[in-house]
Amino acid sequence: MSAQPSATKRKADEGAPAPTKKARGNAAHSAAVAVVNSILANPKSYPISGNEEIVRKSLVDLAKYARSLEEQIAELSGSGPPIAGSSSSGSGNAVAKPVRSQAELEAAADKLRRAAQSGIKKQMSWKPSCKTGSAKWSYDGICADPEVFGCLMGLGGPPKFKMKKFSTDEFQRLVGPIQGSVRYDTLYITSNEVTVRWSETGEFKFSGSYGKYQPSKDY
Repeated sequence: MSAQPSATKRKADEGAPAPTKKARGNAAHSAAVAVVNSILANPKSYPISGNEEIVRKSLVDLAKYARSLEEQIAELSGSGPPIAGSSSSGSGNAVAKPVRSQAELEAAADKLRRAAQSGIKKQMSWKPSCKTGSAKWSYDGICADPEVFGCLMGLGGPPKFKMKKFSTDEFQRLVGPIQGSVRYDTLYITSNEVTVRWSETGEFKFSGSYGKYQPSKDY
């Protein structure tokens, strides 16, 4: 029997195109794609979950999907993947990212500040560990512009860290005073430090401890 058919099959297999980066990317963001399709199919009455964690996860998935699409577009246009805090550059003329004025940065940082204050306070509910000031809180947010986040945290520019600890006094000086109210009592941030995490994708996290007034601490 002739070996010609097998050779032909191997040649055909070798010439078969590999899955494209776009196809792989869409598969990785299937949850976000499903959310987009559902919203567009029913924009006026799309159900919004009352669970804050579910909503936050959906927003993070959509943000990652949007960033993935930006990278695909940049790759197709030959400008390379976008880098947070920098302007895109390609084989042609570089298109500089519009520079925000200090007033614009401060206005955007103030919106971020108020959202963080509100989000942290909402998490300060009563738990038995509040008696010893050891209840845990964490706040996840997204900031597309590193300059704005740097302005919020008093860095004088985009963050250059992935994780940094701020004293609680300094954190509240930057983000604002944070106190939670429960029946007959007030809750405070009790940890000596607040951990701040930053990702180049624009995601950030604040975390620490909270609870009742601790006599050894100065609030």
